[in-house]
Amino acid sequence: MSKVAFLGMGVMGYPMAGHIAAAGHEVTVYNRTAAKSEAWAAQHGGAAALTPAAAAADADFVFCCVGDDPDVLSVALGDDGAIPAMKTGAVFIDNSTVSADVARQVYDAAKAMGVHTLDAPVSGGQAGAENGKLTVMVGGDDAAFAAALPLMECYGARVVHMGGAGKGQQAKMVNQICIAGLVQALSEGLSFAMDAGLDTDKLLEAISGGAAQSWQMVNRGETMVKGEFDFGFAVDWMRKDLRICLEEAKRNGADLPVTEIVASYYAELSADGFGRNDTSSLIRRLRQF
Repeated sequence: MSKVAFLGMGVMGYPMAGHIAAAGHEVTVYNRTAAKSEAWAAQHGGAAALTPAAAAADADFVFCCVGDDPDVLSVALGDDGAIPAMKTGAVFIDNSTVSADVARQVYDAAKAMGVHTLDAPVSGGQAGAENGKLTVMVGGDDAAFAAALPLMECYGARVVHMGGAGKGQQAKMVNQICIAGLVQALSEGLSFAMDAGLDTDKLLEAISGGAAQSWQMVNRGETMVKGEFDFGFAVDWMRKDLRICLEEAKRNGADLPVTEIVASYYAELSADGFGRNDTSSLIRRLRQF
């Protein structure tokens, strides 16, 4: 059993840390709002720390799941950051979705301090985190991946090593690019069906077993038709992820015309006050929900 720190007790990090603790590891957690880390410690029997450095000081593995590039840099390398406090040979695993540039920056800084890092963004949403069924896309060195794999498997049903530093984040970008186009297509298809007077229950039964089938169709089709969006992965978080995708595309020369359009649609939804809705709320632009 390992000594583990987990930084970030949001809707993803809270249950992910819980799965690690349930596997028998000794877990100390940190959250910017201390009440969340204290609640986690009370529920799971671990400890709560007041700073990332305090949480990480004696850990073999330090996990991080926070919001955006500045958050990762602050928690990892800022004042009272985790990595300068970590012992030589320990592994920092970042489950946040951030830019590949930040992943490489953290990797280089940590390497100079004798600490290993993995960029390991996850897919599967809050339900995947709660059920321990996330997909984890990992960038970093082979030895660090092998060492951290048993712990990542505590919350990940599929853990795939994509290559060197930053490759995990780039893989997550592909995931978000695919989802963006898919949700827009599903929104258009369902809106078309409603205008045509089709029975959408029968329609979803018919097409969800064929080539049009997708996770979004199976899990969100019915709620999209009903105009229910108060759950799931928020529009504002998707906007952040697509911003990262588009910035990376400018650097590598990739052409993302559909992603650019869908990102603008999500910006419209956010401006209209729907930023906390699930990403399936794209259909709002086509229907009067």
